[in-house]
Amino acid sequence: MPLPIGSKAPDFTLKSKTAEGLVDIKLSDNFGKKNTVLLFFPLAFTGVCTREFCDLTGGLSTYLQLDASVLGVSVDSPFAQEAWAQKEKITVPLASDLNKTTAQAYDVLIADLAGLGAASGRAAFVIDKNGVVQYSEQTPTPLELPNFEAIQAKLAELK
Repeated sequence: MPLPIGSKAPDFTLKSKTAEGLVDIKLSDNFGKKNTVLLFFPLAFTGVCTREFCDLTGGLSTYLQLDASVLGVSVDSPFAQEAWAQKEKITVPLASDLNKTTAQAYDVLIADLAGLGAASGRAAFVIDKNGVVQYSEQTPTPLELPNFEAIQAKLAELK
C-alpha cells in the first residue's frame, strides 16, 4: 500500500545528473512554493516508463499551469537516467533513489521486479505546498500507468 492521503510526505534529497553535473533535488524545496507530482517508475530504458515520461514531457505545460512541478524517481543511477532522458528527449527532472530508501519511505518498493532485484513500483503522489500527500496511487502492475486525469483534477482543486 503506498503512503496514504493525508500523510506528511517524507522529505528526501536525491541526486540528479544535469549539464552542470550531479545536483541535489530536495522535495521540501517546493514546500510553500508549489505542489509536487512525484512519480516513481521501475526502470529507465523500458517501454512503459519511456512512454510515460515522453507523454509527460509533451504535456509538461499542463502541470506548470496547475502550479505543480513534476519529478520522476527510480532506482537507476543518475547517469543512466541522464542517458535515457537524452536519448528520449525527456525534460521531466529525474532523481536517483539508488539506495531505495525513498521508495521504501513511500511504501512503493517491489522486493523483486522480474528477477532483477528491488525496484520501485509505478506510483504517483500529489504533494501539496504544505508537504501533505493529497493523492496516492500505486498501479496494480508496473505495466499500467497512473491515472493522470485524476492527478490533474487533484491539482486543479489545490490551485
